[in-house]
This record gives sequence, C-alpha cells and structure tokens, in this order.
Amino acid sequence: MQPDLLQTIIDRTGRVQVDRMAEIFHITKAELANATGLSRDAVSKTARLDTRATQSRLLDTVQIVNRVLPWCGSVMQAYAWYRSQPLPSFGDKTAEDLVKEGRAEAVKSYLSRIAEGGYA
Repeated sequence: MQPDLLQTIIDRTGRVQVDRMAEIFHITKAELANATGLSRDAVSKTARLDTRATQSRLLDTVQIVNRVLPWCGSVMQAYAWYRSQPLPSFGDKTAEDLVKEGRAEAVKSYLSRIAEGGYA
C-alpha cells in the first residue's frame, strides 16, 4: 500500500518539506516554483520557504495532487493532471493556473463536488 502523500511531504509541524515534494514529483525546485507560481527564492531560501504565503501555496498544491491521486493512479499522473488537465468549469484553466492565481480553494471545492458525484 502506498503511503499517504500528505504524510510523506508534510512534517509533524505542518510544514511542507520542499525537497521531499520535489523528489516525489521528480522535478527540480525551480520547476516546483514554476508549477506553484512561486519564485525560485521562495522554495530555496529558508527565510522565504518558511513564510505563511509560501507554505500555503505549497500545501494547496500537495492537497490538490493528493485529492486526485486515487483517480489518477500514481503521484506522477496526479501531478501531470494538476499541470495539464483543462477544467471546463474554469474556462479550461488547469489546477496549476488556478493555484497560481490564488484560487486553490475553488479547485478544492470543485474536486469535492466531483468526488460527491456532482457535475464539473
């Protein structure tokens, strides 16, 4: 059985472990910064990495990928969905686009509706 993605990436204090996240997604920190709409400094400099804004954006990304993981079958496929699947309810923007716009909560609500059998 695969370990829970959230438990693997988020430490006991609730902090997203950016190195672990990049490793699991098989990307560099620069690619992670791009995929979350953060600067390279935000994911590589400790002072920036520990800010509420940076941690929130990283957490949103992990939560969204974790939410679609059962439907996608693997972390890599779930991450690919996050980056490339157009969402009709949002004008065909991807989850990545919406997270970058600060609309992660809308994506999470959308995924909850789908999970409950609602329409996109």
